[in-house]
Formats: sequence, structure tokens, C-alpha cells
Amino acid sequence: MKRIKVYLEDNPPLVLILSFFFLIIVGSLLLSLPISQNNSHVSYLDCLFTSTSAVCVTGLVTVPTFSAWSVLGKVIIIVLIQMGGLGFMTFATLVALVLGRRITLKDRLIIKEQTNSIDIQGMVKLIKYILLCTFTIELIGSLLLMTRFIPMYGVKGIFYGIFHSISGFCNAGFDILGPNSFIDVRSDLFILAVVGLLIVIGGIGFNVILDVIRNKWNFRKYSLHSKIVLTTTIIMLVITSILIFAMEFNNPLSIGTLKLSDKIGNSIFQAITLRTAGFASIDQAKLLDSSSVLSILNMFIGGSPAGTAGGIKTTTFALVIIVAISEIKGSEDVEVFKRRIRYTQVKKALAIITLSLLWVVFVTFTVLFIERVRYLDVFFEVVSAFGTVGLTRNLTPSLSSISKMLIIMTMYIGRVGSLTILFAISRSKNKKAYKEAHENIIIG
Repeated sequence: MKRIKVYLEDNPPLVLILSFFFLIIVGSLLLSLPISQNNSHVSYLDCLFTSTSAVCVTGLVTVPTFSAWSVLGKVIIIVLIQMGGLGFMTFATLVALVLGRRITLKDRLIIKEQTNSIDIQGMVKLIKYILLCTFTIELIGSLLLMTRFIPMYGVKGIFYGIFHSISGFCNAGFDILGPNSFIDVRSDLFILAVVGLLIVIGGIGFNVILDVIRNKWNFRKYSLHSKIVLTTTIIMLVITSILIFAMEFNNPLSIGTLKLSDKIGNSIFQAITLRTAGFASIDQAKLLDSSSVLSILNMFIGGSPAGTAGGIKTTTFALVIIVAISEIKGSEDVEVFKRRIRYTQVKKALAIITLSLLWVVFVTFTVLFIERVRYLDVFFEVVSAFGTVGLTRNLTPSLSSISKMLIIMTMYIGRVGSLTILFAISRSKNKKAYKEAHENIIIG
């Protein structure tokens, strides 16, 4: 036991992935209790799937959230979403601070790993900021949504407002409005705007939020990380919104029958929800194939680091594009916003993309081998799970047990990060006392 304790203390990435695993198992056991279910027997595999989806803030489900779970079950799900979105160590730090316990150096290292921070200075202060920002934003979102949900659902509208505000900010995609997600309220642009804003704020990362607050919207004072995140996010949202609007404009199965303002609003919401949120105001199975491919690309990229979003992250995608532009220009260094990026970060970005693609392709191939379904549907579902998005083409509930387990693993890897898992398995870096001789290979 002492050896295990020492090994864990010296391996923050492993502690991080085990904390998510522990939370998933506890959540699945709580959801399997009869009192958590709504007059229906939900299998343990479906409880495990729901718990994983909640902790990994994905939103894919095998049983309908609005009808399968009791009020207690829904409360358990939203608590799992909150803890999964902010991270187990965030809440552990909160409890430690309340009890007056000192935050050790090892605790700070784990928090650093969880928040993707560069150094360990100011970790406790960062956690306080994260908690304050989160609860403030979710409270405002809840109150705004209540103004719509209370007239629609009565007293239950209070819970609906809180549930969807937390689910939106944490980019979880869980909803309890009914079997059609947000399709029944897609003409209420106020709801779409509030939820969309919560998704964007939660998806850009806590470091960016704090940077914006501290520097009072002065873009030139932002860190390089914040500049890349904001620039990439805005460009992707604008391009995706325009393309969705253009491609689906005359599609009667998606937005073709809506009035112009609703077409614009739902196109923007679709672009936003692809950033690992998972709320659907458009039936994803009715999208044109071109729109589905665009959606898959957006889901794979996902949101930004140090937030509640999944995917390979906007900074990873942006860095690869920046490297390509630098190569085209013939630049010796990788530069952006008058700053030079270290080669080690380029290697990390390439490793993340490579490992992510390999896993997505492996799971897609395996599910296709097991199930008799369309390739595009499987690819969409797998990428949605990996990017912790939660959008679905109605395939997940009909999958076999093996395929469901593969999706569970994909959601887990997507939330924790493939590189984090590799670091947890192998902590030692192979540093040689010498370097091998150079030799060129033909590229391209």
C-alpha cells in the first residue's frame, strides 16, 4: 500500500484519470439504485454509460434522461456533470479549504495537471477564481432560463433552469425537456442565445475567462494562449454558422421550413453546440451528408483547454495550422502574434492529433465490424463521444453491449486526454547522453 501511495503521489496524471474513474463508478452505483430510477429498471451497463457520459460531460445516452430517471436521479446526473466539468480535484480543494486543511505541493501538481496550467504558482487562487466564476455564471444562466421555463413548466421550471444552465456551462448536453432535445424550443431564440452563450463561455477555458476579466477586453494585453483560443473560436464559429446556413437553407428536414431569423439562430446554435456541448435544435440524422462531415470536423476539434470542453482542442488545431503556414512562408521558427512557439509544443500537438485519430478510427472500424449500420452514423457517434459532444444520429441506444463499452471508453479517453493517459503509464523520459546522427527522409 505504501508503494502504491508513493507511486500515485509521484504520478499526478494517474491520480487525475483515477479520480474520474472513481467518480464514474460511484455515479453508476447511485444511478443503479431503484430510488434513482423512474418506475423502470435500467441495466447497470446503461447506468454506467449515463454516469460516464455525465462525468465526461458528453451527453450521449442509452436511455432518455427526461423519463428514465427520477428527480433524485436527475440531481445525481447534474452533480456528476458539475464535478466532471470542473474536475474532482477542484471540489476536493474546495472541501479542504472549508475544513482549513493545507493544500500540499502534490495537491497543487494534480490541480496543475487538471487545469492544464503551465506552472504551479497560484493554483489555490486559480481554483477559487474558477469556483466563483462558475457558480456566478451558472446562477445568472439559471435565472435567465427560468424566465422562459417557469411560464412553460410551472414550478418545475426552476429546476429546469438550474439543470440546463449547469449542463450548458459544463458543455454536457444533457437535457430534460423531452425526447427531442431543444428541437421543440428552437423558435425561442432567447433560450438558444442564453444556452449558446453558456456553452461558449464554458468552452473557452477558465484561464481565458480570467484573462478577459483582468485585462478588461484589451486584446493586446491577453496572453498568447488567450489570443489563439479567442481567434480560433470566433473564426470557427463564424465559418461553421455560414456553411450550415448555406447548406441546410432549403433542407425541409432541418431548417428549411423555418423563418429567416430562426434559420440564422439555429445555424449559429448548431455551430456552437458542435463545440462539445451536445444540445440539438436540429435533428442530426436529417442533416445533409456535407453538413454531417462539417459537424464531425468541428466535434473532433472541440473546445479549448482548461475548460469544460473536449476534443483535441482549438489550440492544438490552431498550432498545426500555424506550423503549416510557417512552412509555406519558409520561416525557420513557428511564430504567431509576434511570439515564438517551442518545438516541444508542436510535437505534443502532433502526438495528440495522431493518437486521437488512431483511437477514433479503431473504434469506428470495430463498431462497424460488430454492427450493421451506416458508416457515417458510426463515425459521427464515435467522434461525438471522443469530443465529449453528445450529439447523436439516434444510434447509441441500439448498440450492442460491446459497442456501448467502446463508446464508454471513448468518452473517458476524450475527457481525460489520450496524452495524459500515456504520461500516466510512462512517467520517465528517455534522455540520452548522446544524439544519433541526422539522416533525411523524403516527405510529401
